Order: sequence, then structure tokens, then C-alpha cells
Amino acid sequence: MSCNPAIGGTAKGHLVREIDALGGEMGKIADATGIQFKMLNTSKGPAVWSPRSQNDREWYSKEAQRRVVHQNNLDVIEDSVAEIIVKLNTLKGIRTFLRHEISCGAMVLCAGTFLNGLMHTGEKNRVGGRFGEAPALGVTESLRSLGFSSGRLKTGTPPRIDLNSIDLSKTEIQNSDNPPIPFSYHNEKILNRLIPMYLTYTNPATHNILEKGFDRSPLFTGRIKGVGPRYCPSIEDKIFRFADRDRHQIFLEPEGYDTNVVYVNGFSTSLPEEIQFEGIRSIVGLENSKMIRPGYAVEYDYFPPHQLRHTLETKIVAGLFLAGQINGTSGYEEAAGQGLIAGINAALKIQKRNPFVVQRSEGYIGVMIDDLINKSTDEPYRMFTSRAEYRLLLRQDNADRRLMRAGFELGLIAQEMIERLDEKENIVEETIRYLQSTTISPAKINPLLESKNESPILENDLLSKIIRRTNIGVWDVAQVVEIENIKTNLLRADVGQQVEIDMKYEGYIRRQNEQILRFAKFEEYIIPEHFDYTLISSLSTEGKEKLHKIRPRSIGQASRISGVTNSDISVLSIFLKQLEGR
Repeated sequence: MSCNPAIGGTAKGHLVREIDALGGEMGKIADATGIQFKMLNTSKGPAVWSPRSQNDREWYSKEAQRRVVHQNNLDVIEDSVAEIIVKLNTLKGIRTFLRHEISCGAMVLCAGTFLNGLMHTGEKNRVGGRFGEAPALGVTESLRSLGFSSGRLKTGTPPRIDLNSIDLSKTEIQNSDNPPIPFSYHNEKILNRLIPMYLTYTNPATHNILEKGFDRSPLFTGRIKGVGPRYCPSIEDKIFRFADRDRHQIFLEPEGYDTNVVYVNGFSTSLPEEIQFEGIRSIVGLENSKMIRPGYAVEYDYFPPHQLRHTLETKIVAGLFLAGQINGTSGYEEAAGQGLIAGINAALKIQKRNPFVVQRSEGYIGVMIDDLINKSTDEPYRMFTSRAEYRLLLRQDNADRRLMRAGFELGLIAQEMIERLDEKENIVEETIRYLQSTTISPAKINPLLESKNESPILENDLLSKIIRRTNIGVWDVAQVVEIENIKTNLLRADVGQQVEIDMKYEGYIRRQNEQILRFAKFEEYIIPEHFDYTLISSLSTEGKEKLHKIRPRSIGQASRISGVTNSDISVLSIFLKQLEGR
């Protein structure tokens, strides 16, 4: 866990659930090492509910390493890649700094923030991918020599302070959900000891102190060339951009059970060390705090993702896959989603099997990869629920129903998990059928309705209509159901929630499914891989340029490319139909 000791969050939690449904490890490790769990956005609709955990940093690292080292048929070699060996646009292997050559037919390159990494604190900078670790040198130059274009991005991290130096009585305690909801479908409950986090705020004095260092901030003096994440700005950027606000949230997050290190979430910065220290001490509860390590910014190279296919294989070199921050994304969850898809497709390529792609309508992983390729990115890409046009279907609670069977077909999900999924699906369907076909009398249901400030019914009504009411949930309906197994079904957490959402949002879900079917024909309308867009004179100049650059595989993909207009799509469709008719 190179930066914050947390997994999930808004939309990121959706990605973790999808990774788990496809057979990935992130959710399992998060559950095993979690010290606090929260379901975010529960005051809003289920489409945006997002799980998040705080984790013990050292424990997470050890658990991840344990799983890697004990994986059958996997060799782990500790070295640095210096050069990528390619012949006739096909990957042949790598050469390491220790001069070893390793032949391979497929490779996934996950470089994080290490490619020519440069760390900044005030006017000081030093080479490195993160604190205490050297940068990766040579890879960028090797890829550029093969014809790849690269760019420069920036991210940052906050100071760490000593837990024992904080006056926690002046902060707001942030307790865990209890009982916590696991990330992984393999886990029924979390048994770890749960600990609180703490909330405090900056104030005008803090802002005045930090502004004193702006003239020495690499962010404002131009020493940082890379573009930072718009949606996760540094504290100095927040003060500069939101000058009208007199405070910003600061979450104090202990990094584990047996450490005094606290991550100061919300205070990411590259200001001079003494300014950071003075600013921290102006915050309520942190007046006597000790700074263990200052925050810093890190610049690194990335490769704009229009150079990728949806499998995350590069278009220039067959067999070379890129995943994570090298593609311009920000965050562990985005990186893990890409790493899983790239790894799956690297293995499938070696086995000469068909590639695996998650569609936009199937998962946030699909939305992310499609966005990256079609829109590319000149700033770190972060996942948001608003990026998904089918977000009511792509909820965090139903990732197993959407993707687990695909994970099973790939050999990443055990038979036992599919049997559990089938059982759940059958119970959900049985329960919905019962609610849609069973009526209840006013005498039995009105006391419940009135207690929930809902208007009473005057004649027998279907239970399905009762459950669609705003203030009525499955737990309420379970109290008036007379058939014991249906009552048991409704009270099962994994079943009751699915039943309630499917019924309350039935109309919206049906409309989104209809939209998917309508747009599917555009996804199936394939464009020849080496199609010459210069043949179509009536395409807009920008449309022609973007289509040539990204080389979409379907009319559906072409329609999502930034700069390609509806008129361009119409012209392209007509031209391709005429071409087919020749």
C-alpha cells in the first residue's frame, strides 16, 4: 500500500467487488487485514453505495506477499526491467539491470509511479518512485524507441504524524460500521478488531501559514511539469482554488494496530517541510503533533492509453500489456482492475484462446478501460459512478451476479462459488415470484404502513406493491409474511437486499436493459482493423484524426470517442454499408 492505507471508496469499491467476482485477490486481502469498514453514500440510492476499508498497512503487505509467494507454478524474481526485447513488432522478452534475459510471449508491465520517478518537497527534489525506493530507469526510453508516445503525470502524499502526539479529545470520532460488510463474496463476515478514525478541519490560520510557502511550492513555481489529479488535489491547490472556503476536512487514519503512524488524509502536499509542520500544528487537535515524515509530490512517466486495445495489449507490440498508473490512472483499485484484465488476456494469448473484455454494460472495469482508450487522458484518471451510463445495473452489491460466471469460465472462480451463486439466484427469483403473486389484507398491513408514515390500503394489495413504497423495506415485509421460508429468504442479507432493489427499481432497471439491447447492435458493427479513414472526405477533420489515432473496432466504440460527432458516425456507418455492398 504505497500511499493511503485504505481500499475502496466511491466507485472504487465497485471495482474491488468486480475484481473479487472475477477471481482477483484485492477484496480478500482487504477483508483479511481491515481495521475499519464503511459503506459510503447510504443516504443516496443503491447505485452509488460504495464499500471502503481502512487497512493495517504492514499486515496488508505481508498478506499480499504471502499469497503471491505461495501461488503454485509462479516464480518470483527481484530485479528491474531495463529493456524490452521486440522483433517484428512482437514481444520476445526482457533484459534486466542484472543483465539477465528472460524470454516470454506475453508480459504485463505495471510500473506504478516509478518510471523516471522524481519526488518533490518544497525546493528539494530527489529521484524515486516513492519514499525509500529507487525509480525505474530505461523502460520509458525502451518503449519510446519502439514508437510509443509518453507523457508526465503527478501525484502526491500527505505527511505522517505520531498518534501519541494528537489530542484525540478535540477530534470527531469516526467509528466503523458494525457489523462490517466484507468486500469478498468468499467471506460471510469480518472478525477483525475494529478501530476508529478521527476527523478534524483546517482553519483560516492553517491557510495563511500554507500560503507563506506558495512561492517555494514546486506546484506553483513550475518545477513540477506533470499534471496532477483534478479530483484529489493537494492542500495548497485546494486553498488556492477554493479561496472562499475557510476550512477543509482532515481525516486522521492510523496505519494499523501496532504502529503510531497516522496518515493525514486531505493534507497531500509538496510544500517545504517546515511549512507543512507549522500548518499541521495549526489544526485543532494537532497543536502538539510530531511529524514523522513530510508529504511530497511524485512525478512519473506514463503512456497515453489510446495506444492500447480493450484487452490492454498494446497496438504497437503484440504480447506487451500495460496496466495501472502507466496507463494514466490514479489509485490501487483502478490499477488492480486493469492488472486483472491484462493478466487474464496475457494468459489467454499464450493459450491461443479468445480474449476477454468486460463491456461498459457489464462492469465499471469495462467503463474504465473503454474511457481510457476512447478518451485517452492527460490527467490522472479516477473512477466515479457518474462515468457509468448504466450505473443502476452496475451496483456494488450485484457484482457476483454480473461477472462471477465469467470468472468461473476463465478458471479463476471455484465450482463451490458458482453453486452458491446459483442457489442465491434461485432464492431471489422464488421470493420475487411470491411477492408478485401474493396479496395482503388491510387489517394485516395497515398497522405497519401507519407506523412508517405510509398511507393505509383500503383493499387487498400485492406485497410487491407494498415493498415498492419509499419507507418500506424487506425487513418490514418479512414481519407480515406467513410462509416461513419466504420470511427466512427476506432476512438473508445477500438475498433480501437483491429482492428489495430489484423490486423498488424494476422500471428503471428494465429501461436500462432495453437501452443496452438497443446499443448492442452498434457494438457488433465491426470496423476493419486497418480501415483508411482518409477515404471518407465528409468526415470532420477532428473526427478523422481521432478515428485514425484510436482505430476503434466498432461503430459503438467510435461513437464514444471524444471529438467524433454524431454526424461523423452517420457518415462512417453509411460508408461502411456501401463498402459491404460492393
